[in-house]
Amino acid sequence: MAGRASGKPSKKQGPAKGSGGKVRRSLEGRGATPPAEMRHWYKDKARAERIERESRGGAASSRTPSRTRRDDAPEVIGGRNPVVEALRAGVPASTLYVAQRIDSDDRVREAIKIAADRGIALLEIGRDRLDRLTESTVHQGVGLQIPPYEYAHPEQLVERARDAAEVPLIVALDSVTDPRNLGAIARSATAFGAHGLLIPSRRSAGVSAGAWKTSAGTLATLPVARASNLTQTLQAYREEGLFVVGLDGTATVDIADVELASEPLVVVVGSEGKGLSRLVKESCDQIARIPMNAAAESLNAGVAAGIALYEVARHRRR
Repeated sequence: MAGRASGKPSKKQGPAKGSGGKVRRSLEGRGATPPAEMRHWYKDKARAERIERESRGGAASSRTPSRTRRDDAPEVIGGRNPVVEALRAGVPASTLYVAQRIDSDDRVREAIKIAADRGIALLEIGRDRLDRLTESTVHQGVGLQIPPYEYAHPEQLVERARDAAEVPLIVALDSVTDPRNLGAIARSATAFGAHGLLIPSRRSAGVSAGAWKTSAGTLATLPVARASNLTQTLQAYREEGLFVVGLDGTATVDIADVELASEPLVVVVGSEGKGLSRLVKESCDQIARIPMNAAAESLNAGVAAGIALYEVARHRRR
């Protein structure tokens, strides 16, 4: 006789109701975690802005000024030697900035003395603020604020030579965009007796703090004129009796052999990368080159101008 099953009698149940796939879908996850700046609960605004800047231009973009400096805005020269040289040269200045707790030396003391003698305001500020004023250049704890540069008219460069009873010598820059090159060319132009620089109003470096710094104060005595149209201004110079000689590596005549050097002259220097533009080259009376080894494709614009001006000055002394 079969035994009886112990326990409570079982209840008969129907088929189990399914989840409709909800459990399986929940196990699949929600995909990759979105970037922090895309989460609606993300509150770190400063970090979000940094991420956005870096995504546009890399880490270096976070150091790029957000606003473009206007031509009529004052600038600040940074560095002990440049500041002292600018003050010695009589560069117009409004304020001398000195960092707090600076390690003073002869240059700092001289800068403070000259500023005091000239009635230039002296202001002690924190290094962070001086970094911002000098746009993070090497300032060594000293900065000099200069007013916007007052450009001359192109005709004034010729008048300056004639007032001094000298043969005009002008240096024109074609698409030279580095202000350090402008400053270096101003230094060479002063050393070799040029009467001024001519630059285009657009697509060209202007007289900025970087140019002042490289010029070692020579921009205080050498006028710089702006031309709204460089080729038209060169043509106007030719009509006044000046000859135009452009520097170009493709020329067949060396700068040392240019007979026009003793005449009223405009020397045109192009950019290091592209050289002279087509229209400017067509405006020249002669194209000359600086002979060099084939291993060097080109020279820095500041170096090329210095060599050319030396040759012009040597030719004129003969």
